[in-house]
Amino acid sequence: MSEIALYRKYRPQKFSEVVGQEHVVKILLNAVESGKVSHAYLFSGPRGCGKTTIARLLAKAVNCEKKDNPDPCNKCSSCLEIRKGNAVDLIEIDAASHRGIDEIRELRDGIRFSPAKLDYKVFILDEAHQLTSGAFNALLKMLEEAPSHVIFILATTQPLKVIPTIISRCQRFDFRKITVVEIVNRLKKIIKKEGYQAEEEALKMIAVAADGALRDAESILSQVMSFTSKDNVIRKEDIKDLLGVIEKQVISSFINSLLNQNCEGAVRIMDEAFSHGTDPEDFHKNILYYLREMLMLKIISSREGSFLDSLMAVFTKEEIKNIEEQVKKTKEEKLRDMIDVFLKAGERIKHSPIPQLPLEMAVAQIVEKDSDQEF
Repeated sequence: MSEIALYRKYRPQKFSEVVGQEHVVKILLNAVESGKVSHAYLFSGPRGCGKTTIARLLAKAVNCEKKDNPDPCNKCSSCLEIRKGNAVDLIEIDAASHRGIDEIRELRDGIRFSPAKLDYKVFILDEAHQLTSGAFNALLKMLEEAPSHVIFILATTQPLKVIPTIISRCQRFDFRKITVVEIVNRLKKIIKKEGYQAEEEALKMIAVAADGALRDAESILSQVMSFTSKDNVIRKEDIKDLLGVIEKQVISSFINSLLNQNCEGAVRIMDEAFSHGTDPEDFHKNILYYLREMLMLKIISSREGSFLDSLMAVFTKEEIKNIEEQVKKTKEEKLRDMIDVFLKAGERIKHSPIPQLPLEMAVAQIVEKDSDQEF
């Protein structure tokens, strides 16, 4: 029997276990407690941030047989059925593969009937933005005439593609990316339960690579655990081998070469990285991330506050000190120009027969743009 993936094994079963979406959880708990649950919700936000998880939690909460607490009890028959995926009154639909008007019309026929066992029939429509125009219109009709025993939850990563008339009939919640600190803390709890240990830097590398998606971080952790050493310790080197992570020192040296107008040095650093298997798109992403941190440090005069906290969550004190030294030598206008050049280079990488060529051209453009410019 195959082992259950970590993101499924440790999927939150109560609202109190949800990471990073406190603003959503608070409102939904109040709605359940007061009995003022809407007939339609729109959950929008990046992938892996908890939209479907919270949709299922809401389905459990409104159908929980113990009404003394808005959080699902996970003990009654309704909660257990939903948790096991056996509840016939919880219907999950992937709009990416069921996006046509015929599929939505089938839903229309289904909502007419009362729930078979639960108090509410809950329809979770994932990737809702992929519905066709005709399907959206059919769904709109259903939302306008939904019976009291039905709750719709639409989840999407691209809310701008959902037609305004649908959005206007839903309570909308915007989910945010999970921070590096929140992901690291969550991973620490998981590895402890799994009987593992991990270097702090290793967990930070996983969190940064996940880019705000807790589900992705848990998937990466699962991969690392499958080939880690016998002592059950997850090390920085394990993550580097799995993800092909680019050392921050490499990017720092690359930026130094640009600031010193050393075109040859910058190109050599890239060539060496590419020869070791680094993907040009990953290298490009790391450049932009680093330059963005430099620009933020340049703009934000105070070293206090959430930005510094987020910076310290990713970089060591020594690395931050090095970035600050680079920032002192660089004008804000220069940083903005560099970011602009690399953004344009990124648009060309996917279409270039030689993926690294746009980056090499960007380096030449930055270095040669104004050799007399004072940094």
